[in-house]
Amino acid sequence: MTIKEIQGEIVKEFEQYTDWDERYKHIIDIGRKLSALEEKYHSEKYKLSGCQSQVWINAKLEDGKIIFEADSDAAIVKGLIALLIRVYSNQTPDEILANPPEFVKKIGIDNHLSPTRKNGLGAMMKQIQMYAVAFKSLNTKNRGV
Repeated sequence: MTIKEIQGEIVKEFEQYTDWDERYKHIIDIGRKLSALEEKYHSEKYKLSGCQSQVWINAKLEDGKIIFEADSDAAIVKGLIALLIRVYSNQTPDEILANPPEFVKKIGIDNHLSPTRKNGLGAMMKQIQMYAVAFKSLNTKNRGV
């Protein structure tokens, strides 16, 4: 499934909720379903700066696609990173870099987060893009380009 298709799915999913209490509950539920992050990744090396809550992100390249895994100590933030992982995990670096998180505006969450959470969401997206740039660079070097 493409990033645009996944984002469209998320927008449709959120359209069924009429108020923000329901949407927040849905975000928290999404976070609860996030696969557990191995304990070795709960360290400073993987900890994201720029978030008020603690967030850890790991990524690996498999068959040209980046697999993301993450965790957070805050329920809503964990749901937000789970949404980003849903969109960007198992995609190529080029696809990640070419597709901004349009679903964020479309579901209106950017207008319903506190300034610190909004900054944290931006930091999470920036980290995902930084992994994409790094893996793209690594792929280019390995191919001798």
